[in-house]
Amino acid sequence: MVWRRSVEEANDAISESGFDLVILDLGLPDGDGLELLRDWRGCGFTEPVLILSARDSVEDRVSGLNIGADDYLPKPFSFEELLARVRSLFRRQGSERKTVLEHRGIRMDLLAHTVRFDGEPVDLTNREYALMELFLSNRGRTLTRTQIGEKIWEANYDMQTNLIDVYVRKLRQHFDSGDEANPIIKTIRSVGYMMP
Repeated sequence: MVWRRSVEEANDAISESGFDLVILDLGLPDGDGLELLRDWRGCGFTEPVLILSARDSVEDRVSGLNIGADDYLPKPFSFEELLARVRSLFRRQGSERKTVLEHRGIRMDLLAHTVRFDGEPVDLTNREYALMELFLSNRGRTLTRTQIGEKIWEANYDMQTNLIDVYVRKLRQHFDSGDEANPIIKTIRSVGYMMP
């Protein structure tokens, strides 16, 4: 569990790490939680978000849910109810897990294990496929080289090699449309990569 106290800290945490669920208090000292949630959803952050707020009117709850919250719990609340709602969101997430990932002309069918780009089939090696799935599942989130290495190569990855760079270059060759200013995978200097 990670606790962050401000919009800036929350944005940093979301960009650096993967989360299964976010509990978002709307009363943040440096900004509005609803605007923060709107920004996350606009960047492709799809994990469940449970709002906690003293704003408990029907209009407030509807607004939060329409912006992208998966649940809304007004204050004051019981800890038992919070835990029950968290468990419910996890159950829902498991049953609704996407089997098709789509972005910028790429369509990955996880059940059929196929990939298409602008309707045409693309042959990927197992490692290329796993890396593309990782990027598609984390759109808008910066993935560090360590995170990528541990996820795709597990304990066998030597951080001193340029293996990740080689595979990212291969994916760009498969999927980039030629727009160098807007690559399918962006390099985040000294950190890692991101699919915008």
